[in-house]
Amino acid sequence: MDRTPQNAVLAAVDELHGVLSLAEALLLTGRELDLIGLEAEVSAICAAAAGLPPEEGRGLRAALSALLRQVEGLQASLSGNRA
Repeated sequence: MDRTPQNAVLAAVDELHGVLSLAEALLLTGRELDLIGLEAEVSAICAAAAGLPPEEGRGLRAALSALLRQVEGLQASLSGNRA
């Protein structure tokens, strides 16, 4: 894969998917989660995506939408564990 700015954002999204998947697995086993830094990572991805030319940014919609769904799912799981 060429190291273009768009591909760099996609790589960061993929990496964060892995981190979130690990967090989900830990949560399922009852472990406590340390999500320090998650907001900074998401902010960096969003800033990088926003800095792309519009046509390249539009090409990230599916990946960013999937990331949002994963974050929302983790948030829902965390909220359910606190109840």
